[in-house]
Amino acid sequence: MPRHGESKRRAPAESFVSPFDVALWCASQGWPVHPLAPGRKTPAANCDDCRPAAHPPQSCPCGARGKWCHGFHAATTDSARLSAWWGDQPAFGVGVSCGPAGLVVLDVDAHSAEVPARTRLLPGIEIHEQVNLTGLASGFDTLALLAAFRKQPNPSEDETTLRVKTPSGGLHIWYQAPLSGIHYRSSTGSSPKVALAWQVDVRATGGYIVAPATRTQAGTYVPVGPARVPAPLPDWLAAELQRTGHVVSATTVSPPAQAPRHAAKRNSTSAHRLLEPLLAEVEGCAAVANGASFTEKLNRAAYTAGGLVAAGHLTDLQARELLTAAADAARPHQSHRSIAVITSALSAGHSRPLHLKGRP
Repeated sequence: MPRHGESKRRAPAESFVSPFDVALWCASQGWPVHPLAPGRKTPAANCDDCRPAAHPPQSCPCGARGKWCHGFHAATTDSARLSAWWGDQPAFGVGVSCGPAGLVVLDVDAHSAEVPARTRLLPGIEIHEQVNLTGLASGFDTLALLAAFRKQPNPSEDETTLRVKTPSGGLHIWYQAPLSGIHYRSSTGSSPKVALAWQVDVRATGGYIVAPATRTQAGTYVPVGPARVPAPLPDWLAAELQRTGHVVSATTVSPPAQAPRHAAKRNSTSAHRLLEPLLAEVEGCAAVANGASFTEKLNRAAYTAGGLVAAGHLTDLQARELLTAAADAARPHQSHRSIAVITSALSAGHSRPLHLKGRP
């Protein structure tokens, strides 16, 4: 997959461009694509053999036969197959399978809907009653609120990355997933279990996104701003996706006690030297099942890390990786609780930047 700013083919223009050209351009970026039903944003219908009975896409022989059954599961970058698909059905739209493409797309909705209680606007974040929410009506508002809460730029206004205006007035914000191998799950903004913000869906593993320049009966998906390829996923958004349960675990098996895993390498900078003994105290709790003051030690380490992040000595993602690795090494069966402790203490530490003498 090309790096941010690179492209093997010219990006689709805002003027007329054929769906096949769009499909080829997406494939040239390393993004597997699949057909959408003509004029719609849903996958093309399965073949006659697949329609009567449901069956797992992985066991379906249609893929090996070059068919487009099962939506994003059939996605490919094979130009010969794309030529056959769009040669047979030139009016097909273009969908991109986000997981295999290494994409994380924020799907910001502007649908008319009843605004839920403030406890559901930003899952896991308490919005105090003093915060005036008058006028909040869509995903644009909740995403801006999340960015403001984290003191970060609003992704809806991020001109460094590909953004696509949808026919319904929404916005798709495309990002390139980290090259570290972390995978993210898809979600809907209304989900009571896994959600980033109300009316902000996440398109990643297990989901697809409509390609830019695709035309539907409702209108065209139009790129906006100067960028035509995704920028790397910002660290703070990666941290939010982790906090809200979007990271896909490769396995549920706990790592061996004698070989705790480290998600991030530690180095000899002043920040890491300060954090190292605190992380060691957290990891040392692995030797004691109970009564080791694990939560207190993890809270102290995360609070210190928050101060280092606020002062610019670490990124939020680096801090979370170090803290999560130490916590999982000590208490591998309570990662959800550990993440809650880390998130709370990091946020508290952000309010008191920890400036170090000498070089960072």
